Amino acid sequence: MMLINIRTILLIGVFFTLFQTQAQVTTAPKSPHQQLTKVKDFVIYDDEQFYSAFPSVIKKPDGEYMVAFRRAPNRKAFGEKGNHHVDPNSYLVQVSSMDGENWTKEPELIYAHSFGGSQDPCLLQLRDGSILCASYGWAFLRPEAAAQQHPHYFNSGPATFLGGYLIRSEDGAKTWKGPIYPPHIEPESKFSPLGHPIPAYNRGAMHEGKDGRIFWVVAASDSVAKQTSNHLLVSEDKGTTWEYKAPVAVHDSIAFNEASIYETPKGDWVAFLRTANYGDQAVIARSTDGGNSFKWQSMGFRGHPLQATRLPDSRVLLVYGYRHQPYGIRARILNEECTDFEAAPEFIIREDGGSTDIGYPWAIVMNEQQVLVTYYFNIEDGNRHLAGSILRLN
Repeated sequence: MMLINIRTILLIGVFFTLFQTQAQVTTAPKSPHQQLTKVKDFVIYDDEQFYSAFPSVIKKPDGEYMVAFRRAPNRKAFGEKGNHHVDPNSYLVQVSSMDGENWTKEPELIYAHSFGGSQDPCLLQLRDGSILCASYGWAFLRPEAAAQQHPHYFNSGPATFLGGYLIRSEDGAKTWKGPIYPPHIEPESKFSPLGHPIPAYNRGAMHEGKDGRIFWVVAASDSVAKQTSNHLLVSEDKGTTWEYKAPVAVHDSIAFNEASIYETPKGDWVAFLRTANYGDQAVIARSTDGGNSFKWQSMGFRGHPLQATRLPDSRVLLVYGYRHQPYGIRARILNEECTDFEAAPEFIIREDGGSTDIGYPWAIVMNEQQVLVTYYFNIEDGNRHLAGSILRLN
């Protein structure tokens, strides 16, 4: 999503020989107590001309799968030394599949930001059939503008942060309306290059509650804590307008950033948070009063960012990237209320990643027995591409 040096603010590949076909079976051995079995890994999208990353996935009402991701030029093709997570030609695109394994070859454009490159399209399929997509942007300023930088701009190399926005589709992702700009939240201290406080933003899954409201945990460059902090926004009109609800996690030395939120069957709101300055500990924040207040704690393991998916039996599949050797993708199955995270066994989906520049998994239920997990990946530090794994529920 972004450069390592900005993770404290935003916090907001080609397979090797065994994995070169899109339907290579990689069934893992099954133990008597194993809750998951990997069926196969495969490539969703890979083009040597592009740096592709940060996917999200939905299953539309007609059964079609849609993966949205950020695609930018592979700067090595221009003779540059490498790629960055911010790029002026970073656009939101999509590929689709009817079976979750065989994907369209040429991505379709979702959105190109008028003022810069876009990052991390985060999809939410709503019950009324419409689709929301949250993202955020970076502007690349010319030297004369860069020389007059506002002291509260947020910069990453030559890029200046624009903040967040959303777009909406009411016809199954054929067309998109927007952008919708969420409000600036009071804890946020940064300004956009357009001269106003930046609108709310984050990477992670929004959630449509049982009552129809949409919940979104956003990040802020906190003016008080001096770290990034997480806060809850709520929409009562399907994402058109948003209201500030409550702080989710704030600390003087620990940064909280990329976050996904989930409603349990009993009505608790549970947020899964990425951290910095905390040993890469995954954090869970829980509200038992409808989102009015949260308490957070370490989950006792490392990994980021995290995304939660309700399984057919109401348990929860939690997926996350693992940017420590061996680099890869991991998962745990939690109970219905997400209270057993410390004891839940860890399942290794991939451990053949070529560097730390991998991850951002996002899962969707395929049927009663199978789940699709999407993520970006590289082998031996090769081209960044989108990949998928199908897991069987035991």
